[in-house]
Amino acid sequence: MAVSKTNAMRLLDSKKAEYAMLSYEVSDGKVDGVSVAEKIGKPKEMVFKTLVTQGASKNIYVFVIPVEAELDMKKAAKAAGEKKVEMVPVKDIQKLTGYIRGGCSPIGMKKLYKTFIDSSAEHLDWMIVSGGKIGVQIELPPEILIDVIDAEIADLSGQG
Repeated sequence: MAVSKTNAMRLLDSKKAEYAMLSYEVSDGKVDGVSVAEKIGKPKEMVFKTLVTQGASKNIYVFVIPVEAELDMKKAAKAAGEKKVEMVPVKDIQKLTGYIRGGCSPIGMKKLYKTFIDSSAEHLDWMIVSGGKIGVQIELPPEILIDVIDAEIADLSGQG
């Protein structure tokens, strides 16, 4: 299946970053993170989802957490230095990021939002995030992701 380059891949290419593109079948409608991990044959612990939030200050924050984890809103707010953060409504995700729900990559958003990656990524050699559209994932070392999007590591979920 030929896949055209996404913004995320173009950004990684421009930085000469090491990554692998993985694609998966989407016709069955199973595009949740756990299903994606199974489809690409990778451990769930390696596959991360991208969540877009808004703080009390109205600033946008991006959190990258394991697909099986839930974002701990208190930990997320603390990491962002906010009183509280709330999930951005699905209808606003594309306007803010340029990506649609289910294909939202932390790489190559319309703006470089303050981004935090769950501390569970620290012990991984490679991690997997959305490639910027449904059916495409990007596998790369966590330190490359941190460098490319200027992210910080934080304890964000109930696990890790």
